[in-house]
Amino acid sequence: MSDEQSGQAQAMVDAVYRSESRRVLATLIRLLGDFDVAEEAMHDAFRAALEQWPRDGVPSNPRTWLVSAGRFKAIDAIRRHSRLTPLEEVADAVESIAAQTQGTDDDGIEDDRLRLIFTCCHPALSPDAQVALTLREVCGLTTEEIASAYLTPAPTLAQRIVRAKAKIREARIPYQVPAPSELLERLDSVLRVIYLVFNEGYSASSGASQTRHDLSGEAIRLARLLVVLLPEPEPEAEGLLALMLLHESRREARNLPNGDLVLLDDQDRSLWKRELIAEGCALAERALSSRRFGAYALQAAIAAVLAEAPSAAETDWPQIVGLYDVLLRFAASPVVALNRAVAVAMRDGPEFGLTLIDALLDQGELADYRWAHAARADLCRRLGRKEDARSAYLRALELTRQLPERRFLERRLAELDR
Repeated sequence: MSDEQSGQAQAMVDAVYRSESRRVLATLIRLLGDFDVAEEAMHDAFRAALEQWPRDGVPSNPRTWLVSAGRFKAIDAIRRHSRLTPLEEVADAVESIAAQTQGTDDDGIEDDRLRLIFTCCHPALSPDAQVALTLREVCGLTTEEIASAYLTPAPTLAQRIVRAKAKIREARIPYQVPAPSELLERLDSVLRVIYLVFNEGYSASSGASQTRHDLSGEAIRLARLLVVLLPEPEPEAEGLLALMLLHESRREARNLPNGDLVLLDDQDRSLWKRELIAEGCALAERALSSRRFGAYALQAAIAAVLAEAPSAAETDWPQIVGLYDVLLRFAASPVVALNRAVAVAMRDGPEFGLTLIDALLDQGELADYRWAHAARADLCRRLGRKEDARSAYLRALELTRQLPERRFLERRLAELDR
């Protein structure tokens, strides 16, 4: 094979890896019953693809081909190590893998990635482990990316993932969607993790791009599956889906062609996806009308008010502040209080919002939260307090690792000197 052909083959397999590797891994985990064995089998399958596809062509269903190849590679590995394992155990393992091949091409409700996320969010695992394992195994983030997103040393994060996998293996945690009687008990963890995955896709914690559509799209897909799977309508699952759809509707308007950040008030609203807004608003309204709503449905209601405003000037800020007041009773947190303070500034004027933000910063919990300092800087700028604004922008810059955000803050700093 020439260097050019080799490069084309690598590019072809890389493209399939990006689009299909998480599905392949999820199915192999179901078939093989072990995270590490499945990951090794998946990589073996992609190595086989790199050798065979340039010669034989890409199969019509690459995912099924890769799952089958990974399964056979795992069986071969079991047989190679048979000298160290009783023959009966080898036969049982091979027969078990072979017997579970049905369903590898099933894209219906019993989706392997949905099974995987319930396994990763099992209550036997700590909340931090649930998030780390889901981002690693369901979404394919590297250990370094997850560590960066959560300000955790990479070795610490790696050990957390290793311990979570060992816990699943040793406790024999089943790889399945729980029974209806158990499902609602585990729903909060699953919703929280799905939303964290969406957030990393909608506003990446670091890097050259503000967004990662693969992650936000995956989170929305999982939320849709979850809404259908639940035995009866669940307002918080619908509320989370609504919230993500409403945020996603603005994606194309959030950045200029060069990647620069565009704030909500300055966005071209003709770029907003009206079909996503309509679906999100309908879901939010249904969740709220159930009177069993929670924090996700309330956040979706806030997003709906923003999305339905014909212009920035016509936004119903009094209603948004009122919704934040209710949200604080459901899910009080410094970040929710900060968002409410920004809404108060829009309703009553920057000086009122600044007083609230300063009080929050004095409490210390938002000292390292970049958006708190960016919000303070903006209100100081609007009040003509240039030096206070400069100090706050510089602090926000210190805490920002995302390039579009950094460029935005640097532009704001430069504008203060004009």
